[in-house]
Amino acid sequence: MTDELETEREDGRRPPRAVVGSHRIEEEMFGKVFDGNIVKRIWAFVRPYKKQMLIAVFAVLTFTATQLAIPLIIRYAIDHGIAPGTEDHSALLYSIIAFAAAILINFGASYVQETVVGRVAEDVLFDIRRAMFSHLQRISLSFMDKTEVGRLMSRLQGDVNSMQEFLETSVLSVGDITLLFGIVGVMLYLDFRLGLLTLAVLPILFVVRIYWLPRARIAFMAAHETNSVTNGALAEAIHGVRAVQSMDRQDINFTLYDDKAHANLRAHLTAAKYAQVMVPIVDSLTGVAMALVIVVGGSRVLNQALDVGVMVAFLFYIQRFFDPIRSLTLQYSVMQRAMASGQRLTEVLDVPIDIIDAPNAKDLTAEMDGSVEFRNVVFGYDPKHPVLKHVSFKVNPGETVALIGPTGSGKSSAMALVHRFYDVQQGEVLVGGHDVRDLTQDSLGQQIAMVLQEPFLFTGSVFENIRYHKSAATREDVIKAAKTVGAHDFIVKLTEGYDTELGERGGNLSLGQRQLISFARALVADAKILVLDEATANIDSYTEMLIQKALVRLLENRTGLVIAHRLATIREADRIIVLQNGELIEIGNHDQLMANGKLYSKLYNLNYSSFDDLPDEELEAATSGDFKT
Repeated sequence: MTDELETEREDGRRPPRAVVGSHRIEEEMFGKVFDGNIVKRIWAFVRPYKKQMLIAVFAVLTFTATQLAIPLIIRYAIDHGIAPGTEDHSALLYSIIAFAAAILINFGASYVQETVVGRVAEDVLFDIRRAMFSHLQRISLSFMDKTEVGRLMSRLQGDVNSMQEFLETSVLSVGDITLLFGIVGVMLYLDFRLGLLTLAVLPILFVVRIYWLPRARIAFMAAHETNSVTNGALAEAIHGVRAVQSMDRQDINFTLYDDKAHANLRAHLTAAKYAQVMVPIVDSLTGVAMALVIVVGGSRVLNQALDVGVMVAFLFYIQRFFDPIRSLTLQYSVMQRAMASGQRLTEVLDVPIDIIDAPNAKDLTAEMDGSVEFRNVVFGYDPKHPVLKHVSFKVNPGETVALIGPTGSGKSSAMALVHRFYDVQQGEVLVGGHDVRDLTQDSLGQQIAMVLQEPFLFTGSVFENIRYHKSAATREDVIKAAKTVGAHDFIVKLTEGYDTELGERGGNLSLGQRQLISFARALVADAKILVLDEATANIDSYTEMLIQKALVRLLENRTGLVIAHRLATIREADRIIVLQNGELIEIGNHDQLMANGKLYSKLYNLNYSSFDDLPDEELEAATSGDFKT
């Protein structure tokens, strides 16, 4: 590692130390201690392919046996077919045949091992990716709220690739260990004293490894952690590129990212140093051992105390002896990276799913009445700081009820509880007369359609996005829904109409067009309950007019829960629930609440009054959300 990287950049300034941000959160959530049970966890994915792995191990052992046999064949050929005074053509012929057979078996075993292990590794990684994706689809939103997408992508991609490297080399480790002990045994058998002399260099290697192992493990884990931080920062910068450019933050963001990238570079250089330092040490020890054999063994050959074939075999074995040591050293580096990756992968798989179906959960059928009721509900993302405080109300079947209140009053949180994205700390949330905790999540999702303030469209065609909630919907159903919400006219003007491919998050459509598609999606879903969470907040007046007309059709024979800052959009609601600081303070229709002269009337007047017309103290209270009731 260079001093320049540690102390300064090319322009002479030291790299700034940016705050790592949620890196500390990740360490608290996932931990960073080596877990000895990781291999068992990964083995659970390998177990279905146990038969193939046994075939691969047998192939590796066969390959190893040929590696041990070849020097013995050469020794036999030299001592019985080539050495002066022992020429035997039949022995030489047998040696050639045995050598050819060993080479063929060697090739066949190597081919089987490479083919089988490569296929099993791909299958195991496929299963791991499926398991992680399935788990992340059902993981609690409380976890997703505080975890960066880039960190998860790093685990799904980079860490899984590290596991692939490990799986592909793990079987080779069996062969290397077998070869190592096999060579020791054969050398001691051929000449015990020369064998011990060759092994005399091993204590040096063991001392070096004792110093090297713990430091290498720390370096490999640090490289993975800095990878995660860097990927998280990169993903955030890409997703927020519009905000970055609009606020001219390019240079500042680059400086912050540059600090993380430098930390990542330093960590990888350190890891690379520990991964590579053992190779030249092993090579040097190989040279020392071979020199000892040549000097000592050569003198014994000259004194006719040792056969030439034995010495030649020793030279082959010494060269092969340090090959598995070198290979195991490199595989240890691979294993350490894999252990770090395996820890991170299994920790994602072990993140608890807080919202799970009860053992006797019932399906919510389409015949349910569509009512929604809150009974003394207390809820907070942090239970110590409740967002909703003893809230109770009931929405009757087919009724449209609006929730309003200042920012932070708990409106969106209440809607999240209806869909059971979170569980309440106290009280009950009932849908169709059933506590949502007693219903299956799948059936609850089928009967509740949500339209959010920022519609999320997926990569695919317009047609596929509209029927996303109900994949069985026909093209006629999709077109009918689009016409109902006023989206059909702009869709048919697209290059390929309903088959037009949308960019990431529907970026090639305007916000209003994306919102209309999300309304069409909700209509196709044909759910009994419709939740509109600020669905008209970010659209123009013309599109809002289209949606207001569509809402009349959309809410027919459905229970509607509407959140809107534009109070004109909910004045026709059957009832309006007013929340403030997590408490229900008013409930009634528009006329009743206006007559009360409390928070709702003040908010409504604020929508239609000039700020200059409001008294100073009322304007301050209105904008702070601290109306006194």
